[in-house]
Amino acid sequence: MASFEDAINRNIDEFEKKIEYDFKNREYIQIALTHSSFANEHKQFKYNERLEFLGDSVLGLVISDYLFNERKDLPEGKLTKLRANVVCEESLSRVAKKLDVGNFLFLGKGEKICGGRERDSILADATEAIIAAIYLDGGIECAKEFILSNLRDIISNTVDGNIFRDYKTILQEIIQKKNGKLSYRLVEENGPDHNKEFEMVVKSGHTILGQGRGRNKKEAEKEAAKNALINMGENI
Repeated sequence: MASFEDAINRNIDEFEKKIEYDFKNREYIQIALTHSSFANEHKQFKYNERLEFLGDSVLGLVISDYLFNERKDLPEGKLTKLRANVVCEESLSRVAKKLDVGNFLFLGKGEKICGGRERDSILADATEAIIAAIYLDGGIECAKEFILSNLRDIISNTVDGNIFRDYKTILQEIIQKKNGKLSYRLVEENGPDHNKEFEMVVKSGHTILGQGRGRNKKEAEKEAAKNALINMGENI
């Protein structure tokens, strides 16, 4: 019978083939694929949140560099919006699904039952952690190759205006430039459990910037952010 360690190594072997990268230090990718729920059940494992932090910065740098050099015709404001759309949760989770990342994640029992392998937030966070793992193991050029090979189509579609808009990130960047902070608040919840509708408002300080409705809180927050950008006169 294969040991627990054998199963871990086999999982990493298969993932390395999937992403076409062989790690010199496999601890990096083991941590990148480990969710906190798994680490809570297996105390000897480290989970990937610190790598997410690093991967977010590496991703932002690579995408900024790519857009800066490839789109010399675009001003700073447009570049900022494009970058926000490329590095958002939706695009990262899309990359994760293309690479089948969910099936390689080390998740706790409860998270598996709750559909963690398909949850966009977990997949996006894992993608950032994987980027950090490659960066630590092979340097910025290896990380850049991974990022651009998996995000090039998303970048192209975003530039052409044929992909989603990450309204929450765009709004946050605008407000942060003014040294402000955003908060989202649930103001109304209607309907039966199987068909609920939520209404959220987004605020900066005590000022309501926008409001939105959706089938879940996340969708309502996105609509609120979009409404706020429209109210602020942003071209979206």
